[in-house]
Amino acid sequence: MNILDILPPDAIKVPLEATHKQAAIDELIELLSARGYVTDGPALKRAVWEREQQRSTGIGEGLAIPHGKSTSARACTMAIGKPKEPIEFGSIDRKPVRLIILLVSPADRIAEHIQALGKVSRLMTSPQFRSSCYDAKDAAELFELFRKAEGGVPRP
Repeated sequence: MNILDILPPDAIKVPLEATHKQAAIDELIELLSARGYVTDGPALKRAVWEREQQRSTGIGEGLAIPHGKSTSARACTMAIGKPKEPIEFGSIDRKPVRLIILLVSPADRIAEHIQALGKVSRLMTSPQFRSSCYDAKDAAELFELFRKAEGGVPRP
């Protein structure tokens, strides 16, 4: 799986306006909804938030990967947001989040969802890559980092 296949360039927001966890998740879902990547933003918000209530997706090192499956997702899709200021996310290392990568997929695409989570997690294990993402000044720069990391251009 290539991240560029599921990360539309117009699904990155730098900076996010949100100042807390649920608002940040909602803002990214609203971005996907406004771009037509999801059919029912409120239903997807409920699905992602229900998943978040089970266990925080703040995985540490300034990163959160909230995710959910819903029939409102047209395909496995990512949205990325960089908050203006780090956000408290209930992360396992108790540090605030500097980058939020939202992953959504149709309810029946479990294997693809898990594969995408693994791919994002592996990519983000690089301290140098994470740092570059945290330092990105705008959405275009952030997308370019992922494009270079994946070694190519997105599928048309």
